[in-house]
Amino acid sequence: MTTIRKVAELAGVSVATVSRTLKSPDVVTPATRAKVLEAVEAAGYEPNMIAVQFRSRRTRNLVVLVPTIANTFFARVISGIQEAAHQRDYRVLLCNTLGREDSEEAYARMVTRRQADGVIQLRAYNPFSGSHLPTGAPLPMVNACEVLDNAPCPTVKLDNRSAARSLIEHLIALGHRRIGMIKGPRRSPLTRDRVAGYRDALDAAGIVIDETLMLPGDFTPKSGFEAAALLVHGPNRPTAIFCESDEMAIGALQRIKQAGLSVPDDISVVGFDDIAFASYSDPPLTTISQPAEAFGREAVAMLIDVLEDRMPETSHLVLPYELVIRESTTTIDVARH
Repeated sequence: MTTIRKVAELAGVSVATVSRTLKSPDVVTPATRAKVLEAVEAAGYEPNMIAVQFRSRRTRNLVVLVPTIANTFFARVISGIQEAAHQRDYRVLLCNTLGREDSEEAYARMVTRRQADGVIQLRAYNPFSGSHLPTGAPLPMVNACEVLDNAPCPTVKLDNRSAARSLIEHLIALGHRRIGMIKGPRRSPLTRDRVAGYRDALDAAGIVIDETLMLPGDFTPKSGFEAAALLVHGPNRPTAIFCESDEMAIGALQRIKQAGLSVPDDISVVGFDDIAFASYSDPPLTTISQPAEAFGREAVAMLIDVLEDRMPETSHLVLPYELVIRESTTTIDVARH
């Protein structure tokens, strides 16, 4: 591992000068600062600044790692983050990572290089997992929305299992027994928990689970459209479909209509998230409402507590959800099925 002594040799300065440059760059000359930073880059040295950050000047920059800014739910979370950060005089550096671990790790290095103070991660991955952080120092990160199991930092999430179960219980109460499901990405904890809630509700009602009615998706309208085509034209067409995101549900609605079927008279459809389009779809979508902006606000508050050496009031916060019943679900008409 490259040491500060190696950086000093490459820059032709003392170890103390390197340390001074990294901790307080304004106290050295521009020429010295340039030499040291060039040596740091050439040596691949990652200065371990977390331990001294509380004693030195902060950047007041917060890095936000977003799997995809195209997702309308994340847009609402980001809005909450920006609002809360602005109120506390912090800036937001938004990073659209596309779920790539190498990108997330590169952005996390902005913290260890003192270009940012902390990270809000909206995906279940720890971008500091390969970093050399001081033993015992708090991880400068909050994990929100899609949360790691046993996360090594504060978290903000929803009880996705309970929320999914409430959706399926609503469909069962309407008389549905053949309930299809369009899942999210295979590796996502959200998918795992929502599938578990689906199974919980069916098991509790004594309904045998038909695995052929559970199809993969990726939270996009296109995947909902494609999976709905298989369900609609399959040998055992469901009377209701649970989509793990509203965007997939909107894609499914379109495909069901193209097949000449009615929602909800032929097939009821439910989503998850309550994005803005959910109440304006045709028909308006029954869904789970998540407090998206609150995810962002709470994540900022928790992260600033960590950065300012305070313990957050709650390290693992679970936000409430609401079942929103609209016109995409109805009581099953036995005569039609």
